[in-house]
Amino acid sequence: MQKVSENPSNAEKNRRVATDRRPLKTRSAYLVQATARLLARSGVSPNQVSVSSVIFALIGSYFLSMEALGIPSLWPLIGAAACIQLRLLANLLDGLMAIEGGRQTRTGELFNEFPDRIADVALLATAGYAARHGNLGVALGWCAAVLAVGTAYIRVFGARRGRPQDFCGPQAKQQRMFLLTVACLLAAGEKLLHAPSRSIFVFLILIVAGTLLTCIRRTIRLARQLESR
Repeated sequence: MQKVSENPSNAEKNRRVATDRRPLKTRSAYLVQATARLLARSGVSPNQVSVSSVIFALIGSYFLSMEALGIPSLWPLIGAAACIQLRLLANLLDGLMAIEGGRQTRTGELFNEFPDRIADVALLATAGYAARHGNLGVALGWCAAVLAVGTAYIRVFGARRGRPQDFCGPQAKQQRMFLLTVACLLAAGEKLLHAPSRSIFVFLILIVAGTLLTCIRRTIRLARQLESR
C-alpha cells in the first residue's frame, strides 16, 4: 500500500514550529522531559507554566531589591540566582508541554512572549539597583532591560516578515540570564568575604555590551535576509 504523504500545510506548520524554537540542548534532558510529562499529567497547562516564569522573576527581583537596600545577608543573592534559573526552567517546560505534548493553544504565542519581556525587565532593571553603584549602576540595569526587549523585538519583527526567528547571540536570553546568575553568586561570595560589591556592576557592563552587539548582529542578519528575497 502506498504511503499517504503528509498534508503540505501540516508539514509547513511543523517546519515553521521547528525553526521558531530556541535551539537548546537541555530540551532533550531526561529530567526535563520527565518533569514536562508530570506537569502535563497533573493538569497544568503550558500557559500556566509561562506565567510561573514571571512569578519566579518577580521573586528574584524582590531578592535583588533586598541587596539594593543593603541587607547584610547573602541569602537574597543566592535566592535571586535560584529564581533566575527557575524562570529559565519554566520557559523550557512550557514549550515542551505545548509542542511535544501537543497542547498548543491559540494564545500560546502570547503567553510565550509577554512573560519573557516582563521577566527580563524585572530582573535586569532591579539588578542595576542591586549593583549599588549609584546612578551609573541604575542606568546600566535599565539599559540592559531595554536592550533585552530590543533583541526580542528584532526577532519577532523578522518572523512577522516571514523570516525564521533569529536566536543568535552573543547575548540571547540564556546567555544574559547565565551571566546574571553568576553575578549574583559572585556577589554572595563578596559578601561572605566582606569584599567590595563589584560583581553585579561588572557583569551588567558585559550584559549591556553583549546585548547591544546581539541587537546589531540580528538587525544586520535580518536586513540581509530581507534584501535577498
